[in-house]
Amino acid sequence: MARKTSFYYSFLVLPASQRRAIIAVWDFCRAVDDAVDEEPASAAAGLPIGRAAVAFWREEIARVFAGQPASTDQGRRLQPFVVEFDLPRQAFDDVIDGVAMDLDTSRYQTFDELFEYCRRVASAVGMICIRIWGCRDEGARDYALYLGVALQLTNILRDVKGDLERGRVYLPLDDLKACSCTVEDLSAGVVTEPVRRLIKFECGRAREFYQRAIDARPAQDRKRLVAAEIMRAVYFETLQRIERSGHDVFTARARVPKPRQALIALRQWLWS
Repeated sequence: MARKTSFYYSFLVLPASQRRAIIAVWDFCRAVDDAVDEEPASAAAGLPIGRAAVAFWREEIARVFAGQPASTDQGRRLQPFVVEFDLPRQAFDDVIDGVAMDLDTSRYQTFDELFEYCRRVASAVGMICIRIWGCRDEGARDYALYLGVALQLTNILRDVKGDLERGRVYLPLDDLKACSCTVEDLSAGVVTEPVRRLIKFECGRAREFYQRAIDARPAQDRKRLVAAEIMRAVYFETLQRIERSGHDVFTARARVPKPRQALIALRQWLWS
């Protein structure tokens, strides 16, 4: 697990067996995502890209869950934990389905459409994680759903500029219209009043999902969810930095410095 990831300090607080399982899940999902978003790197690693990659990773996860020999290092590292933690097959399928959406969809008309994308690429990973953490309360599923959406919305806001360079606009077109903002306005990279209204609105929506996650957080799983709470706090800080910048998502990519992440992790660990 690279120290540069925003999840680094979240994983450090886990028991060794859970940490190994989470890293195996993260590496598998990262490889699936990179096959579409980082095609040159995947090709250099000898892995398929694009539509061929989606089919390949569907077959790989089928082999992993069937107990058959896996074809990749990611599959081989993940396989032991499927049985040990009784990981949910559907969640992995959802992740692959979400990544596949990027092959055909570069615009989302409504938030309902974007919500489904967020549920697949982010909340599904949360459903895997709560199984590894041993969460017992059914409320943990709602927590994972809402937190996944909040994290993904934060990612989308942080990466508006980079996504535009890839030809993608994740912010719902209905929201752009409501704020009198156009895709061309976003592409110009200038925080005009319509752009500011749009980004402010989307920040508010992300805040809503963070609050839904907090409201759904089961008290009896408080200690089990410490890693997720570190993720929540770090990403919420990212959202706040976007807001404090005057909703400027063009000049610089919002980042939480590593010392600040470490402090946030310590505070959440003490809270738990």
